[in-house]
Amino acid sequence: MSQFPLTNEQLKQQAPALFTEEPHFEVSEKYHFIPTIDVIEEIRANNWYPVSVSEASVRDNEKQGYQQHLVRFRHFDDLLTPQENAVELLLFNSHDRSKSFSISAGIYRFVCSNGLVIADSVFETYKIKHLGERENDVVNAVANITAIKPKLMQKIQTLESIQLSQQEQETFAKLSIPLRFEKHLQINHITDLLIPHRDEDTKDDLYTVLNVIQENLLRGNISGTNKDTGRAFTSREITSISKDVEVNQGLWDIAERIAFIKQPQMAQAA
Repeated sequence: MSQFPLTNEQLKQQAPALFTEEPHFEVSEKYHFIPTIDVIEEIRANNWYPVSVSEASVRDNEKQGYQQHLVRFRHFDDLLTPQENAVELLLFNSHDRSKSFSISAGIYRFVCSNGLVIADSVFETYKIKHLGERENDVVNAVANITAIKPKLMQKIQTLESIQLSQQEQETFAKLSIPLRFEKHLQINHITDLLIPHRDEDTKDDLYTVLNVIQENLLRGNISGTNKDTGRAFTSREITSISKDVEVNQGLWDIAERIAFIKQPQMAQAA
């Protein structure tokens, strides 16, 4: 992911759907269309800048240019002075009603280039229906994420302060399996989800364990057996925007529950 803001030209090259000027023909007349690029410009005006973008692949060529897309923004301050972790603003949209216009909060961890998505239990997702001066959902959402930045950074410090035993780490990994694998898919070794991919991740704190499990679930290469067919399988990298977010939010929710059990007073304060 770039540490520098993406220009509109770069955005258009990577995700043309951001610049679509009308909704898909199948949406109803009641559908309130807002071009994604208009929201991006408004977010830029509030000191958050796009640093990465992705759009979903489509099977139906008629949906090309209207599909779900995700833009991640980083605050001006964090671009000037990058830290180990940065709060991000996540903009989701589609022009075929497959995904509503919304803004969520995320965390970017530079050491592993991982992008976490904060669970709605920590930061409620904001739906976007308006632009301009009246009832501006974008301005409200951006202001709320900007205001919560210090709290989210404190949350990371709390998770980093909580040490997990090997058994607790394996319990975390076991609870994460349904986020990625269906019931008929059984992975061979739970500990495969706890294998770090760099020296910096050979630590036992809750935040590091969260990131290690997340990376292994998203990157794939986890081996297992299909209980229905008896066939072996190896998981592939998750490329779906929706599945990526689902796994991320589920992992963050598990980490929150562990924090409340291990250090309830500190977790509540954060």
